Amino acid sequence: MADQAKLRRRPALFRALGRDEPPETVSVDGATFRLHTLLKHDSWAATAIYEAAPGEKIICKFNRMQSIFGLPMSWLGRRLASREAGFLRRLGDIELVPPDRGPVHADGRLLANAAARTYIPGEPFKRAEQVDKAFFETLEWLLAAVHERDMAYVDLHKRENIIVDLDGRPHLIDFQVSVALSRRRPGNGAVGSWLLAKLQDMDRYHYRKHYVRCLGGAMSPEEAEAFIAAPALIRIHRRLTVPLRGLRRRLLVALGIRAKGGMAHTELEPEDAFRPGASEGSGNRADS
Repeated sequence: MADQAKLRRRPALFRALGRDEPPETVSVDGATFRLHTLLKHDSWAATAIYEAAPGEKIICKFNRMQSIFGLPMSWLGRRLASREAGFLRRLGDIELVPPDRGPVHADGRLLANAAARTYIPGEPFKRAEQVDKAFFETLEWLLAAVHERDMAYVDLHKRENIIVDLDGRPHLIDFQVSVALSRRRPGNGAVGSWLLAKLQDMDRYHYRKHYVRCLGGAMSPEEAEAFIAAPALIRIHRRLTVPLRGLRRRLLVALGIRAKGGMAHTELEPEDAFRPGASEGSGNRADS
């Protein structure tokens, strides 16, 4: 690994809030919360734990506001916050999805780019030793419950988007890129329904992939390969996104933000899920 002293903090262009940081205090659901821990600040969002009293914590995500070469991006931050809060409300009756906590205010003004949810004590799902068969049975049920709401989670390939609570149960967090069937036509027509079904197939594929990685020891190689056969949409997705992800990593290395290889944990300020010894339930999307 390259010498950490040679790495530098992300420039404003690669930070959701530019040179700004999340506010020290926010008002949510009628209570005042103070900044407890900054979990990440990447190109898409700054995410932090806020605390009102010992044991009473929330997660606030402040989506992109920094312009890109003069092009305003505040509209995107507002849109991402609105989508995520809407998905949390849509799933509000599912115990293992953290509830939306409502609008976020700071210094007396509404932060339209921010979304708040209940904090889940636990840690990101990173190791096979954290989980057992009951964990996967619950995760399968949870994913099916999301699908029953005419949604696809989409981001299940990132294990850090699954929080393992203190009882060993999975919680789905970070619905930033999730997709839901529109309630109006033509969005809920044949094309929309077909696309949603394909995205739900992707969710089930990533569930099976995690299962095999953690509990596939009893399977033969042939059984494991058949169990995690990739749907066509996964293969198309890989062809499109793998080169782009590699390009982004090389750019971050060239800028001195990441060490050789471009992995997220090599940054000076990596997100919580990639920090050595991290144990907070970060609720963050990976930026790897």
